[in-house]
Amino acid sequence: MSTLLIRQARLVPVGPAVTAGPSPRPVDVVVTDGRVTAVGADLPVHPGATAAEVVDAEGRWLIPGLWDQHVHLGQWTLASQRLDLAAARSPEDATRMVAERLAEQPGHPVIGWGHRSGGWERDVTVSELDAVSGEVPVVLISGDGHHAWLNTTALLHLAMPVRDSVVREKEWFAAYARLSTLVGDDGTSPAAYRRALDTAASLGVVGLVDFEFSGGAADWLHRWEQGCDRLRVRMSTYAEGLDEVLSLGLRTGDVLPGVADVTGPHDDRLQMGPLKIISDGSLNTRTAWCCEPYADAHRLEYPAGQPNLSGAELRTLLERAHAAGLEVATHAIGDAAVAAALAAYATTGARGSIEHAQMVGRADSRRMAELGIRASVQPAHLLDDRDLTEKIWQERSSRCFAFRWMLDDGVELALGSDAPVSPLDPWLAMAAAVHRSADEREPWHGEQALTVAEALAASTDGWGTVAPGHPGDLVLLDADPYAAFDSSAEQGAWLREMPVAATYVAGEAVYGAGIELG
Repeated sequence: MSTLLIRQARLVPVGPAVTAGPSPRPVDVVVTDGRVTAVGADLPVHPGATAAEVVDAEGRWLIPGLWDQHVHLGQWTLASQRLDLAAARSPEDATRMVAERLAEQPGHPVIGWGHRSGGWERDVTVSELDAVSGEVPVVLISGDGHHAWLNTTALLHLAMPVRDSVVREKEWFAAYARLSTLVGDDGTSPAAYRRALDTAASLGVVGLVDFEFSGGAADWLHRWEQGCDRLRVRMSTYAEGLDEVLSLGLRTGDVLPGVADVTGPHDDRLQMGPLKIISDGSLNTRTAWCCEPYADAHRLEYPAGQPNLSGAELRTLLERAHAAGLEVATHAIGDAAVAAALAAYATTGARGSIEHAQMVGRADSRRMAELGIRASVQPAHLLDDRDLTEKIWQERSSRCFAFRWMLDDGVELALGSDAPVSPLDPWLAMAAAVHRSADEREPWHGEQALTVAEALAASTDGWGTVAPGHPGDLVLLDADPYAAFDSSAEQGAWLREMPVAATYVAGEAVYGAGIELG
């Protein structure tokens, strides 16, 4: 029996209806064999404990561990190695940055990330990228991950037809898995994953849902064996991996096969997550499926975007997953995609989430609540998408990132990042949900903002105020997240800089700078 005893911690009340601040009187918290077993004053270490770690919190604030419910972890580990194109405001900016990288590293393939071409004045061409890159492969991935601008050499290397335009949606998703043939896999090695997980732990993250295109359970078990057993992980699958998951008999919540052989029979941290379905595209690529045309529809092959699957295909996937005990996470950004996904959930009885739910009608928000479907949302996206939304969705912007509607209608909210589309940072997500602005401008549709308590409650995987029976996934903070401010701008700034003192997963310290152990 192993025990963690945290002394003198202030419990932060967690729940969507919380209005009061943390308890002014510190308490002790005992975690035994990975679960909270006692909360109270002057608690003793359990007499049967074989190993006891005593931590003096010295009045710090204690919250349940934070979760990121939507991460592409392999892509996030690669982010530091890629050419950052977030500052590119035109095709000319991007090609100049590529030329500069090639001058610094001649002959080395260039993988770029982060440009937002949806706001550019014209479409890009392969030929202009060829003009600055020659025979060196260049792949520039858009900031939403839904299309890539490749030069001819890269198109040929990745076995795609040569064209003079970008590669979008399903064709790009299939090609992405072959990128390692250009640049190797050092950026997605177990050591790289370990560094990313450690960084997440330093922000108070105890768990994440991984939506990476990967080799599935075998890949994750290999990482687990190589030291990536840091946080809780729910591994998703896509349609391409569904047969393998079904052959293994895995249901959502099952521990992945082989974990017991690596870290012990009681380790439940590495689990099967949902089936992921990408039912439409994105705002930036103008492939999100909408009920009405985009404002610049004259530029588009599909004026209102389009679905990636037919209704029959969507229902078949939901039926298969539901019959096998898998939840389903359905990517749906446009309002037409959200409505179609909810219809499929209603018909099949499948359970799970709408991922993103970026533009919704009020009736669909209420339908989501009736069906018990979660809204897995990424508030930091609104910081990047604000201006483009106003340009191409115009008056429909009032229905974008409609967190207040959803919460008031009874929808369960779960916050995430969609890293690397936004940084893997739960405090940035909470700040965006509360303030809804990244600059000096007023909050963007502030009527849809959340309170700090609501944002925190949507970030803890459903766990409320720390209590007996909870998992021993805990975070000590050096500041009060509920500190009062005169404006949402000040509140957002406070959250973005929230100092984390220590993070525990199943009672084990995974981050603990500045904490003295007794």
